Amino acid sequence: MTGSVVTVGSFDGMHLGHQAVVREAKRLGERLGLPATLVTFEPHPTAVLSPGRAPRRLSVGVERNEAVAELGLDRVVVLRFDQRLAALDAPQFVQEVLLSRLGMRELVLGADHGFGHGRAGDRRTLPMLGRDLGFGVTVVEPLADRQGETVSSSRIRAAVVSGELAVAALGLGRPYRITGTVLRGAGRGRTIGVPTLNLSGPAPDKALPPDGVYAARVEWGGGTAGAMLNQGPRPTVGDARRTIEAHLFDFEGDLYGRTVRLEWVKQIREVRRFPSLDALRAQLAQDREQALAILAGLPETSTAPPTGGR
Repeated sequence: MTGSVVTVGSFDGMHLGHQAVVREAKRLGERLGLPATLVTFEPHPTAVLSPGRAPRRLSVGVERNEAVAELGLDRVVVLRFDQRLAALDAPQFVQEVLLSRLGMRELVLGADHGFGHGRAGDRRTLPMLGRDLGFGVTVVEPLADRQGETVSSSRIRAAVVSGELAVAALGLGRPYRITGTVLRGAGRGRTIGVPTLNLSGPAPDKALPPDGVYAARVEWGGGTAGAMLNQGPRPTVGDARRTIEAHLFDFEGDLYGRTVRLEWVKQIREVRRFPSLDALRAQLAQDREQALAILAGLPETSTAPPTGGR
């Protein structure tokens, strides 16, 4: 049998609502003996249609690929979103992309999702189009988190940037995370007894929580560790750059050049300037104890290794 079960969207963050849509696509695919295919876009459509209003992204680069891989989809198709694609109305998009290129037999759609010019392809119009063109449409209703709020990328994004990491984790089904490469730093942390892992980036369009010191977890191909993380400048040593660095607990090894995934767990304090390195060292000892206590009270997440981990 040829064909596919398709779901379409930006899937930024791959939150619990997205996961419900993907699970339905997989269920239908298994029942029909068809591959479940996720169709998504790069860059984010808003970055093309309204560049000044483009949101910060919950998943950038390989991060979306990691989230999709964890869900076990059969295929992922990334379409370059440009003005030509934006000009296609829903029937054209369905015929030129979903039917002609993917042989779509079934379309799985989130209740609030729309595609095609003006987002006119939605839960109201697509079932009628499906009857005309010979494909089925399944609509997955919105999902509420444990607080009773509808799960959405925009709500999670707002929670991240305001520092409400517990709210973000409720919608994502996991702590908020970033993936990057370990770079060589200046080595200042090692001189005060707190060696750190320095992360590349972050990407300019990555949504970040407020700068500060956090309890965190770090994962790489072959290992995980609890950590305390500093995000932002390092005013005590006169470094105004916004960086992300983490001190790993109970770890001695070399991760330079490795791909790692970092999860923000809970903020401990804001970034501060200390009068001396000794004062900074004393504060970091307190931060360590707080981070260990926070991590001891929370279960570890179970995730696939970061893309490129080795």
